Amino acid sequence: MDRDPVAMTVHGMPDLQEVAMQQRTRGGRVRMMLVIAACAAPVLASYFTFYVIQPRGQAYGELITPTVDLPPNLTLHDLAGKPVASESLKGQWLLTLVQAGDCDAECERQLFMQRQLREMLGKERDKVDKLLLLADDAALTPALQQALAQGVPVTVLRAPRAELEAWLKPAAGMALRDHLFVIDPMGRWMLRSPVTPDPSRVKSDLNRLLKANSSWDKAGR
Repeated sequence: MDRDPVAMTVHGMPDLQEVAMQQRTRGGRVRMMLVIAACAAPVLASYFTFYVIQPRGQAYGELITPTVDLPPNLTLHDLAGKPVASESLKGQWLLTLVQAGDCDAECERQLFMQRQLREMLGKERDKVDKLLLLADDAALTPALQQALAQGVPVTVLRAPRAELEAWLKPAAGMALRDHLFVIDPMGRWMLRSPVTPDPSRVKSDLNRLLKANSSWDKAGR
C-alpha cells in the first residue's frame, strides 16, 4: 500500500514547541555556566598567580608552594580550656605567631610587630585577624597579658607543639617562634616571614595578597 508522501513529511517533522523548549534549556545552561565562570575567574586568577606562577622575585617573605591546609583535626583550646574547632579559623586572613605562655622580650617584640602590621594595612585591616598559638600549658605572664590587651584583641589558642610542627614549618635552623605565618581565608598556610622581618616589607606582601583577592574576600568573619 502506497504511503502519502505529504503525510510522511508532516509526521516526520520535529515538534516545533519541543525544539524551542530544548533551545531555551540549552541557552539557560550556557548563561548559567557563563555566570559561574565570571564569578570564579577572579578567584582562580589570584590563586594561579600566587600558587602556580609563584612571583618569588616580588615577595619579601617565602611563599609556601604547595600551600599547606589547616589540619581539620588540629587540637585547639581557648585559655579557659574549652575546645575550639579548627574550622572556626577560616574566613579571614590570619597573621599567626607561635609562642609560649612565658612570653619573653622577643615574644613581646613579635606581638608588637603583629599589631603594627595589621594597623598598617589601613582600610584593609578588617580582613585580617591576629592569631597567637601557644604551644604549651604555661600560665600567661603579666607582660604577655598586657601585650595582648593592647589594640584589637588577639585570638589566643593553645595547641600541642607536635601538631603545630606538623603543620607549620620554620626555615632551616630556626624555630616556629622566629616567624610570622600568613594563613589565607581558606585555612591554607601560604607565606612565612623572614626572621626579624622588616614590617614595611611584610606589609607589601600582604597588600599584594589582599589586592589579588579583593574581588571575593570580605571584611569580618
